[in-house]
Formats: sequence, C-alpha cells, structure tokens
Amino acid sequence: MASHRKPRSRIPAPLTGHSRRTAVGFTTAALASVTLLSQSANAAPADPKPAAQSIEKVKEKVDTLYHQAETATQRYNAAKERTEQQRGKVDKLLDSVAQRTEKLNEARRTLGTYAAAQYRDGGMARSAATLLFSNDPQDVFDQSHLMDRMTGRQKQAVDDFQTQRTKAAKERGKAAESLASLTASQKQLKVQKKTVQDKLTEARRLLANLTAKEKARLAAIEKKKAEEARRKAAALAEKQRQETAARKKQQEQNGDSGSGSTAPSAPADSSKAAQAIAFAKAQLGKPYVWGATGPSSFDCSGLTQAAWKSAGISLPRTTWDQVKAGTRVSTSQLQPGDLVFFYDDISHVGLYIGDGMMIHAPKPGDVVKKAPITEMPIYGSVRPS
Repeated sequence: MASHRKPRSRIPAPLTGHSRRTAVGFTTAALASVTLLSQSANAAPADPKPAAQSIEKVKEKVDTLYHQAETATQRYNAAKERTEQQRGKVDKLLDSVAQRTEKLNEARRTLGTYAAAQYRDGGMARSAATLLFSNDPQDVFDQSHLMDRMTGRQKQAVDDFQTQRTKAAKERGKAAESLASLTASQKQLKVQKKTVQDKLTEARRLLANLTAKEKARLAAIEKKKAEEARRKAAALAEKQRQETAARKKQQEQNGDSGSGSTAPSAPADSSKAAQAIAFAKAQLGKPYVWGATGPSSFDCSGLTQAAWKSAGISLPRTTWDQVKAGTRVSTSQLQPGDLVFFYDDISHVGLYIGDGMMIHAPKPGDVVKKAPITEMPIYGSVRPS
C-alpha cells in the first residue's frame, strides 16, 4: 500500500569551516572592490595641473588686473582734471552772475524811482513799473507809449535795466550748463575711482590666497622676467651706442660739404633733461599711489609731469595727453629725459635715463624705481619741449 506521507524538504547542511571561510573571503573582496571604486570616483575631479602652471595663471590674472587698474587710473586722472577745470569755470560764472545780479538790482531801483515819479505826476491807470518789468508781449505797445513820455535820463535807465536783465539771464544759463557739466564730470570721476579700487581689490585677493610656497614661486618668475628685461635693455643700449657712433662718423665724413642728412629729431635740451632726471632720482623709493602727483607719492604720469615741471616745462596730466606733448622719437634714438610710453592703450609712462633704463612709478604696492624699458611692450617715445 502506497504511503501518503509528504516527503520532507531537504534542509541545507550547515556551512563547514572551509565553506564559511570561502564565503567570508568573497564578501570581503567584494566590499573592497566597491570601496576602491568609490575612492576612484571621488578622486576623479582632482585638478591634474601642476602648481607651477597655477602660479603662472595667477600672475597673468594679477598683471592683467594691474594693467586694467592703470588704464582706469588714467581715466580717473582725466576726469579729475576736467572736474577741477569745470569747477573753476563754474566759480567764475557764479561770481559773474552775482555781479550781474547786483547791477540788475541797481538798474531796477533806478528805474523804479522814475516809474514811481511818472505814476505820481502823470496819474497813469497802470503802474509804469508794472509795464516796464513785464515780459508779456501784449505789454510792448504800452511800454513803447510810456517810453515816449520819458526824458533822456529815464530812457537810459530803462535801456540799462533791459540790458542788465538780458545779460543776467544769459549768464545764469551758462552757469546752469556748467553746473550740469560739473555734475557729469563728478559722476564719471566716481565711476573711474570705483573701477580702480575694484581691480586692485581683486588683485590683492588673488595674491593673499597664495601659500608661502606659491609666493616664492611667483617671486622666482618675477625675478626671471626682470633678468630677461635687463638683458634686452643692455642689448638695446649697445645698439643705440653703435647707431650713435655711426651717425657721428657719417657727419665727420660729410665735413662741411653740407651733403649729410639732417637729424631725424630735435636734440634734447640737456640742461632741462638733466634737471628732470635729477628730480626723478630724488623720488626713488617713494610709493606708487594711483592718482597721486607728489610730493610724497606718485602714479606714472604724475611722476613724469612733476619731473619736467621742475625743469620749467609743463606737461599734461594723463599719458594720453603727454604722448602728444613734444617731438616723437624712435626707440633707437632715445636720449636721457625722453618719455617712453607702454602698451597699445598708452596706459603707462617712464622717464628715460640712458643705457636702456628708466625711472618710473610701476604699480600699487611698488615704489618709484629704476627699471629696463624692455620690461613692457613699448608704444612709442616723446621728447618734451
């Protein structure tokens, strides 16, 4: 007889020691693999660039910010100069308006005296003063009628009043226009000041975030750049000496024949150039401050302006105007005292002192010092006169 008992389910045998170790080992390996994959994924975004490239990038940004700040400084200098000129013009106009107003009031008092007399003596229905002081075109006929009844002195008083009133109105209009122009210049001055401050703040922030090691690397890059500029300046100075000697020899060979070519540029006034250089040397070590013209600090164009002022020659305030104040000369024909301008936007200037060197006020955080003219791209040069 068949059994109706259900077959019992097979229960897996417990893991033996060997099997248990095999399972644990597999699990540990799997976990280790997941951990390694996780670490690899987290490490993937790391910046592979070396520190040297990062420092050079920072230097490039800082140099750009300083250049932009110097360009904005020249705009600030121009706006400040316009503001000062406009303020002087407004002050003069306001003084003139005050004087003209006093003359107008005097004419009004004189005319009032005559008008009152006319009213008393003539019994006019309307006051003469009301007619004469009116701007209403409808009163012109009545004014003309009243003028016919006046004496010569009274007519002169009326003419004087009307003249003074017209002039006062014109001068008030000029003063209003000048005040509006002054307000616009002051706004532009404020904008350029903020631009300079923002650029310098960003440059200082970038430098402040560098570690001591990164700052040392940056200093090394700057030193290498300065050495290269000095080598180029020495080569330029040697080329200048050779060209000068060649020109002198050519002049000697030409003798008195008069067949020699004329000099391409006027010679510098050595005494005045020497005075300008002496002034600049006396400023060595003084801090660069944007917008400053001395005596305790300077920006680049403030220094060159002050240097030539000491020699009796007045230069404009900005680099953009100084580059027009004199005779243009080539780099190969530079003489001590010449002004050397830099960058395509003519945002920097230095005073040439010979041998490929200049004295200039470089940038914020630096001081007035000697430097090779080859450390920046040269735009052109000018000999003040």
